[in-house]
Amino acid sequence: MIHRMTLLAREVSDEAQAELISRYQRVRAETEALADPLSAEDMQLQSMPDASPSKWHLAHTTWFFETFILRNALPGYRVFNSHYHELFNSYYNSLGTPFSRPRRGLLSRPDIDSIFAYRQSVDLAMQELLSDYPASEALQALVALGLNHEQQHQELLLTDIKHAFSINPLQPAYADLSCDPEEEEGADAPALRWLEIPGGAYAIGAEGDHFYFDNESPAHQQLVEDFHIASRLVSNREFIEFIEDGGYRNPRLWLSDGWSLLQQERWEKPLYWQQREGRWMQFTLGGLQPLVDGEPACHLNFYEADAFATWAGKRLPTEAEWEAAACQIRQPDQLASANLLEKRQFRPLCASAGQHQFLGDLWEWTSSAYLPYPGFRASDDAVGEYNGKFMCNQKVLRGGSCITPADHIRMTYRNFFYPHQGWQFTGVRLAGDPV
Repeated sequence: MIHRMTLLAREVSDEAQAELISRYQRVRAETEALADPLSAEDMQLQSMPDASPSKWHLAHTTWFFETFILRNALPGYRVFNSHYHELFNSYYNSLGTPFSRPRRGLLSRPDIDSIFAYRQSVDLAMQELLSDYPASEALQALVALGLNHEQQHQELLLTDIKHAFSINPLQPAYADLSCDPEEEEGADAPALRWLEIPGGAYAIGAEGDHFYFDNESPAHQQLVEDFHIASRLVSNREFIEFIEDGGYRNPRLWLSDGWSLLQQERWEKPLYWQQREGRWMQFTLGGLQPLVDGEPACHLNFYEADAFATWAGKRLPTEAEWEAAACQIRQPDQLASANLLEKRQFRPLCASAGQHQFLGDLWEWTSSAYLPYPGFRASDDAVGEYNGKFMCNQKVLRGGSCITPADHIRMTYRNFFYPHQGWQFTGVRLAGDPV
């Protein structure tokens, strides 16, 4: 556990403390804004064990600040409700036994009003701590971790409610994504080009004073061979060609585990795709919409991504190749022009001419296993359970998506999911070796 004396040592400047307070308020308000379109009934839904109810996300992100900061750093702090320590713990086993993840949707109590009261109480206490007590570098770092953690749950709140809504025969919309169907449906992606990346030793990972997760460090040199990488993400039209060519029926295209799951789950198309009267449709956060040819193919799991790459005569990039390419061909105003959460599109968009989509639109599968960088070591306290213990059996994704906050993503960010998972906003960028 983190001790109070550690959190209150080595003060930061008044300007840094003011910016920390402002950022805390912005991030917390954004989470509630994303939940605003949802009813109390919506926020109770849990459609599968991988997902969580919206109200659980609202509570767990609050639990983080209470558990890791307020209980240790604010003199005289009293917990809001002692039962919440277990109910809203996610996976920090060193802090006790968390409530069963697959059963979070059964927690009708506390109700949503109690959850918002919990958030307000913790926000007031955090305001007191950050306003009335000098912030240390350690406290500032821990608050920054909590805010980035909450931004991760902003994404999860949206992907989880999308999955829940997709099961409803009414196919409800979270947001209005209305557009001109004829204009959008025929929109096509720009011609795919191959970007040649020279081999060599590339600086991989994060270092410096800006925030980054522990799994992005230590920064190190990694050798890559010459390779080429696609100038954009794989489009819906290209993935339809894979389907029409028997891609889901050809075992030679699939990894063994993927083929077994395909047969078991009877995969024939990506998650949320369906055909109506011979027309491809997909379920979106705006409800059921016509599939747009030029938009990036979305909600592909790793096995689908790898099978498509094999069918196309290419492969998925390694994460070192992805980072090397993304950094080498970085474009002006890339972050500002990227399709991220602040744009409120809630879906991937067709790439514009000259836009490479390395940031935003979709998380991009790599072929790399999620493993520690050379020299990585998780911290010894409970926060050390955040990333390190998941470095087994998962794959790395890069680049962020249309629901990733702009001040949360960077080129070194390492997301990770199991190969069978496709309910996140995930897609494919092809790579290949020199001919």
